[in-house]
Amino acid sequence: MKRLRSAPLALAAALGAIVVILFAAGAPPLEAMRVIFEGAFGTTDRLGATLMAWTPLVLAAAGLLITFQAGLWNIGVEGQIAMGAIGAAWMARSVEGPSLVVVPLTLIGGAVFGAAWALIPAWLRTRFRVHEIFSGVALSFVAAAIAVYLIIGPWSRTGVASTSGTDIFDPRAWLPTIGSWRASPVGIGAAVAAVAAVLVLLRGSRFGLRIRAVGRNAESAHLLGIPTQRYLVAAFAMCGALAGIAGTVQATGFHHKLVPSISGGYGFLGVLVVLLAGFRALWIAPIALFFAAIQVGSTQLSLRLGIDSSLAGVIQGALVLVVLIVGGFQVYSAARGPVVTGEGEA
Repeated sequence: MKRLRSAPLALAAALGAIVVILFAAGAPPLEAMRVIFEGAFGTTDRLGATLMAWTPLVLAAAGLLITFQAGLWNIGVEGQIAMGAIGAAWMARSVEGPSLVVVPLTLIGGAVFGAAWALIPAWLRTRFRVHEIFSGVALSFVAAAIAVYLIIGPWSRTGVASTSGTDIFDPRAWLPTIGSWRASPVGIGAAVAAVAAVLVLLRGSRFGLRIRAVGRNAESAHLLGIPTQRYLVAAFAMCGALAGIAGTVQATGFHHKLVPSISGGYGFLGVLVVLLAGFRALWIAPIALFFAAIQVGSTQLSLRLGIDSSLAGVIQGALVLVVLIVGGFQVYSAARGPVVTGEGEA
């Protein structure tokens, strides 16, 4: 009930923040929001572009929810996305065959590489008590460096040493699309399946109950006979696999090649999505769609209103800040509780 009561306040505060920002930028708020909406959903092609941005964000957020429930701050998800893209690129470049063979192998390669990269901070956490934030951030830089090395080195374009990316993959390795849509039904299906699987896993399984127990109090869970380290490693691996599939979508569904900034910032944005969703799987998809719409639709601001499209990043950051402040105020108020005096409650 507290969440329900705080939701209208958070929504009102967020809308107020958007209006203030748009006024400060010299843009009519209603007109700017209409332009963003039309830029994200106005045509079939724009809807496809929005879903293309939505897909990897949902996959990353779904994986992060598992680690958050286990009490882990898997900030290294950016590196896991990059390594998933590298695994998918390796499959796309190495395997020859029809799409029915190559596409599933790219998805498997991305999931395996992402999970394997996530197991490094898992091992450091469980074996040497290295906090996953430090190891994750460091490994993200390493993954980005590996991508750049491959792009200008072993996988460089023929006769060219450029950081613009590798050669375009064989079209048979691309995620299939329908008509002129940029979004792939395979990628969208993977995102929907990921959210459904995480929802069932965390709310309707013994594994999910134990993961939450480990996240709430690892020492007590251990005393109750739960192998905490095993569950921490499993949470990392699952998140890494979903992040790796997100990297596959980026590499084979969007860019159709490996590029240096392949993660697209979806890992960090996925953290914000999970926080705004209140660690609830059902809210991941709609909140991710909102962020994807802002990201895609904001490109129309400069074309139609003469406003720099970077305003979208300002709006996203302000929304997160406002909602977190409102949530923190609700928690603070609940923790204080009513003040009891000699005459009753004040």
